[in-house]
Amino acid sequence: MKRADPELQNKLLEMLHWFHALCVDNGLRYYALGGTMLGAVRHGGFIPWDDDIDVGMPRRDYERLFDAVSRAERTHYVLETPTHSGEDFFYCYAKLYDTETTLVENKKNRIRRGIYLDIFPLDGMGDTEEESRKQFGRVDRRFKFFLARTTGLRKGRDPLKNAAVVVSRLIPDALLNDRKLLLRIDALSAQRDFDDCLYGGNPYGAWRGREIMPRAIMGTPALYRFEDMEVYGAQDADAYLTRLYGDWRQLPPEEKRVSHHDNIEYDLNRSYLEP
Repeated sequence: MKRADPELQNKLLEMLHWFHALCVDNGLRYYALGGTMLGAVRHGGFIPWDDDIDVGMPRRDYERLFDAVSRAERTHYVLETPTHSGEDFFYCYAKLYDTETTLVENKKNRIRRGIYLDIFPLDGMGDTEEESRKQFGRVDRRFKFFLARTTGLRKGRDPLKNAAVVVSRLIPDALLNDRKLLLRIDALSAQRDFDDCLYGGNPYGAWRGREIMPRAIMGTPALYRFEDMEVYGAQDADAYLTRLYGDWRQLPPEEKRVSHHDNIEYDLNRSYLEP
């Protein structure tokens, strides 16, 4: 098992404290997602080898977040979203960056920002499981193509996935604008409101279709211990984690207790805004 850098985890925890307080002060709902939720329930904090934090927000709260961050006083955090970002931002979800740090991600065009929290929109997908599968499929086909075009090649990855990256780039940027594709995917996903559908979830999560589920599982955000604080998560934690991980109480094999992020470098003491 490779343990995550404790200094990095501490920086991320500081960000989570700030984000949680901002959401509470502005009446914004959020849920810990994926490994962050698993860490809260199974470990009472970070999974020891995890080096990120994922949260999700119902779309109507997610769309209010940018203004809330912009109004916040005396902060070194900035939010980028598909509609409020630099030209080199190629994500279908939002990222809250710490401007006092530097992190370089391995993408088609290397993205230089700070360490971050991933903030995913939670969208409605339909009122039946069949309807939700169809709507998610429409989003997912485009999203996977977008990922192939914008991700970086990586040693050790399944050769077929690296081949898909190469093939997707045969269409030149002059003929297919990645930024416009990103915005089309986001608009398609946002067609149904999370609160108005019986099924919904995170269309951009690592677990793909498993992250679309009965909305009642998410329910009213409930508090769970996470290190020295409490964070909001799914009302039915067991149903949520079982949906994603199966037997979530069982630790993975030793060789799989590693980070899955493809970061080239990071510096917790230098701002990416410095020349």
